[in-house]
Parts: sequence; C-alpha cells; structure tokens
Amino acid sequence: MTRRAIETAWEQHRSTGWPRFSSPHEGELMTLDTVISGCVVYYLESADGLDDQRLGIVKDCLRDLDDLTTDLEADCLPYFRRLRELGELLLNVQASR
Repeated sequence: MTRRAIETAWEQHRSTGWPRFSSPHEGELMTLDTVISGCVVYYLESADGLDDQRLGIVKDCLRDLDDLTTDLEADCLPYFRRLRELGELLLNVQASR
C-alpha cells in the first residue's frame, strides 16, 4: 500500500458530498467521518505517519462505523464504504512499515 493510494482515495472521498439520509446516528457518523478524515490529513502531512494513539482511534472508528451503518439506506452506503476504505488503508500502510 502506498501513500499515493491514500491520496487518491482521499481525493475521491473529499469530492463526494455528505449523503442525504435520515438516521438517528447521523451526528455520530459525522463525527466518525471527521475523525477518520483528520487522521488521513495528519498522515498525509506527516513524515512519520500515524502514532499508536491515532492508529487505535482509527480502529475504534472503523468498529463504530460498522455498527452504525448496518441499517442505513442503500444509496448512502457508498460514502461510508469509502470512509471505511480510507481507515483500512491507513491501518494497512502503517502495518507495513
């Protein structure tokens, strides 16, 4: 996994607007999006990558994301799949270091 793959996935995610849906978990999903996105930006701007604390945060976010997206409308799932993919890319690139 390369830094370029994360840059490409990040550009795709950023170019997509927040999906329109109705869920009691929308606020939590926005928070997960913000946190994972923040970790992506940190990774891309840091020569050292993510520290252990941020890696743990990404892992927790992915677990929460899985729990909160099980009942979402099908048309908004691609957005959250891309978000999950970004988190997985971060974890995989750090594991290969």
